[in-house]
Amino acid sequence: MVVDDAFFKRVLSVLILIVLLILSFFILKPILLSVALGFILAFIFAPVYRILFKATKSSNLSASLVCFILIITIILPVWFFTPMVIDQGLKVYQSVQETDFVTPLQTIFPSLFASEQFSQEVGGMLRSFTSKIANYALNYMGDFLLKFPTLMLHFLVVLFTFFFVLKDKEEIRKYVGSLLPFSEVVQKRFFDSSRAITGSVLYGQVVLGIIQGVIVGIGFFIFGVPNAFLLSILAILLGIIPIIGPMFVWVPVLIYMLVQGDPTVSIVGILIFGIIGSNIDTFLRPIIVSKASNIHSGVILIGMIGGLFFFGVIGLLLGPLVLAYLLIVLDIYRDTFGPKTIVKK
Repeated sequence: MVVDDAFFKRVLSVLILIVLLILSFFILKPILLSVALGFILAFIFAPVYRILFKATKSSNLSASLVCFILIITIILPVWFFTPMVIDQGLKVYQSVQETDFVTPLQTIFPSLFASEQFSQEVGGMLRSFTSKIANYALNYMGDFLLKFPTLMLHFLVVLFTFFFVLKDKEEIRKYVGSLLPFSEVVQKRFFDSSRAITGSVLYGQVVLGIIQGVIVGIGFFIFGVPNAFLLSILAILLGIIPIIGPMFVWVPVLIYMLVQGDPTVSIVGILIFGIIGSNIDTFLRPIIVSKASNIHSGVILIGMIGGLFFFGVIGLLLGPLVLAYLLIVLDIYRDTFGPKTIVKK
């Protein structure tokens, strides 16, 4: 009977835990992505926090200062530049409606576009394709404005998560470690590998991608490319995506400038900034990311695409991290429970 009571209590405890976990999931579900973004930003700004903590010796003050830096460097630019992006997006949409796609193609490929009917069909397809892209972008920006109050609530969740993760990251790490079914040695390996892989994805892909896009964007502004700000944002976004990169922005811009007969100096300038922006990661990546923490570009790309479909925009960050953590756990499982290698003497 004692055994039955103990078994009943154990089953009841497990059931209560499961119910509480399910309820907690549904309570947190609307803000889970905001919490995840807070963790990601805390990792990115952790070096800044460590520097400030050494100077102030106060975790609360240091975390508060980093929150202020986050607002200054990310939130205020988004606040001020969003109207500019919308304005340039409208101009691009109007320009697409008025652009003659046929004449430049007939000039560059006269034999291919000798047939007037074929030329008009291709021009119509290009106009339809670009109009759909511009329409999607404008609708997305419209949704952003309509959902602004909700976005502000999500931002508060991000900020609170960011603050407490910075301040209490060691306590969080110890608590998570106490829940993991690993030995202390395996736990240390898991956290070390996770930290290295997270740095590889965030610094090696995201930060370097932003740097690439900014360099290309500077070239757009210097040489007077129309809608330079919008194109710079696009270059930054594509710079974050592996294999693709900002080349898919500056090369079409270069072709457009050639067709329009822009000055040679501007064309050469865009070419130089484009080449530098697309290749600077070759020099910076070994400095920012150690070879031991590098993750295959294919894993990052697949994670970004899958994450984008499942999580939305933030999936560009979460997707690669989830796949990377899965690989870490699989490696630990293989080394801990997998078949041992027999070394013949």
